[in-house]
Amino acid sequence: MSIQFDDLLTPALIIDLDIVRANISRTLEHVDGRVERWRPHIKTSKVPEVLDLLLEAGVRHFKCATSKEALCLLGRSRENIDLLICMAHRGANLRRVAELSRQFPQHRISLLSEDAEHAASVREVAPQLGIFIDLNPGYDRTGSPLSERERIHATLNACGEAIRGLHFYDGHLYRGKRSEREADCHAIYAQLVDFHAELPQADLDIITSGTPTFPIAAKYPGFAALRHQISPGTVVYWDLTSDGLEIDGYRHATTVLSTVISRPSEQRITFDAGSKALDAAIGDPCCRVRDWEGLQPLRPSEEHLPVLVESGEPPPVGSRLHLIPRHVCPTVNLADEAVLVEGGEIRAIVPVAARGHETLCQGQD
Repeated sequence: MSIQFDDLLTPALIIDLDIVRANISRTLEHVDGRVERWRPHIKTSKVPEVLDLLLEAGVRHFKCATSKEALCLLGRSRENIDLLICMAHRGANLRRVAELSRQFPQHRISLLSEDAEHAASVREVAPQLGIFIDLNPGYDRTGSPLSERERIHATLNACGEAIRGLHFYDGHLYRGKRSEREADCHAIYAQLVDFHAELPQADLDIITSGTPTFPIAAKYPGFAALRHQISPGTVVYWDLTSDGLEIDGYRHATTVLSTVISRPSEQRITFDAGSKALDAAIGDPCCRVRDWEGLQPLRPSEEHLPVLVESGEPPPVGSRLHLIPRHVCPTVNLADEAVLVEGGEIRAIVPVAARGHETLCQGQD
């Protein structure tokens, strides 16, 4: 029996696979069809059936952060893939990555390191793993600043034959107009290219750029002769934040279907999708109501989304509407299941298999 939208309980995470395919194709246009130049971060995708679409498009290089994301992808792909776990995992987390590399020896797995002691411990625990040096381009989240040459070279030496490349995530360059981001990007990319030229390892991969900066990096002339990859993941689904980046050709593939459950006053209605269904950490408004003008979402509580009726008539109580998330990645992570839509009809309801975190390292080294 086919599933109808009226059969769904709300709030429900909806993923339109036709739009996902279009967004994947659009991203490949940015790299002139050279699929090897795109290493998407699957912290966004998280759903095995969506990972299948990336694999079908020929993508073989990926990034992830958690062991659950890694397990989901490694167990899904029949083709040999190259996965960077973009964290400097230590302790039990490092042992879990080592387990995965032994469980899936056909795939190439690497992780990040930013100091010589850590790089040496990775080689001791799991010599089969590759290592990317994590460089700090000014984001100040992780990595070694390019100015700390001695530290970086010590880390490179500790990596030995495990060295794979350089990771340079410019996630702090998302504000302002695209022309302003381009100038800021070019300034730090020039420093990265100059640094790469100093290294004796000429064949290192270079990974940069999430969604705000990937079109700039893809066309930066200094990367043309290098083994450079962009790594946006949000592009697969897109979201309201991405709409403001002046990057054309993408559509919202993911929404949260929600029901109007109350009209507590003339100027207020309430949906049944709060911060347990939509990422609220990014700020207000956390979403936009699709296909209904004059509504302004306010700050959600856990299960409720109050909405201000700024103009026009509001949707009646009982109406079911789609909410477009402002930040899609953690929104997907909040859902246990996703409703997959194709050709306007529900194809399946599937687990969001890569959500959350594992807790226990299963084996011993």
